[in-house]
Amino acid sequence: MLDIPVLTAALALVLCLAMGFLVARGHLTKTAADRRGGPTRPWVDQDLQDDSEAASKEHEYDEWGDSDMGENVTFVPYSLERLPEEQMVRTSQRFYESMNRRRSVRFISPEPVPWEVIENVVRTAGTAPSGAHTEPWTFVAVSDPDIKHRIRLIVEEEEEVNYRQRMGAKWVEDLAAFRTNWIKEYLDVAPYLILIFKQTYGTLADNKKRTHYYNEISVSIACGILLAALQNVGLVTVTSTPLNCGPKLRKLLERPANEKLLLLLPVGYPAKDATVPDLKRKPLHDILLRI
Repeated sequence: MLDIPVLTAALALVLCLAMGFLVARGHLTKTAADRRGGPTRPWVDQDLQDDSEAASKEHEYDEWGDSDMGENVTFVPYSLERLPEEQMVRTSQRFYESMNRRRSVRFISPEPVPWEVIENVVRTAGTAPSGAHTEPWTFVAVSDPDIKHRIRLIVEEEEEVNYRQRMGAKWVEDLAAFRTNWIKEYLDVAPYLILIFKQTYGTLADNKKRTHYYNEISVSIACGILLAALQNVGLVTVTSTPLNCGPKLRKLLERPANEKLLLLLPVGYPAKDATVPDLKRKPLHDILLRI
């Protein structure tokens, strides 16, 4: 038979472990909770870190409103042309072959691109689905040579620090095969730079904030459609995510605090002497599982 002191000590240990678990669980729940003190918001993506986050703390308790869409959404009939199966196969194969020619191109021609084309590819990107149809994206197309050069200076300044200090030896080593560094000549040369910002929240007519559900995922889908639209019209780009440049670029382009830079795309025709790495894509059986 066990002594009472032994039972007391064991009970105390169990109680301590239980209390520790509850405290840790409470901390995690509080961390995941709405910053406004409400319930957890599973639809909120992890925001890109931005120096402006600290500056916007004072607005944490601003009033939030409901969607201005309310119950006024109407439904209309929808239909889509149904292709014969043989035509579906041919069409899907042609589209794949076109997209399979897409490459990240860093050698871009300065030759002008019609503005109407830029309007159309961005309009196409804007057809992307978004959480509760909030459309949380802003596309800024820059063609002004001075602004493009100032963007280049900001990006190269931060990228040099990234390559020398922040990224780590392994990351830099992995990029070496692609002959990339912090020098981004294409930012001056490309006729357009398209900067895509995600809107972390929207603003209603009464100046209340509107929740933008899954804003980063929604904008990422729009970026994918934009890449396909550019490929479709014979333009090239390289997906650029300039680390630590977001706040300065947002300020340069006079974007509001609720917008965070997600992607920067130099857009144009490929230069006549453009080259790309001879890369192979994963075979279908490595990326598709049929169950």
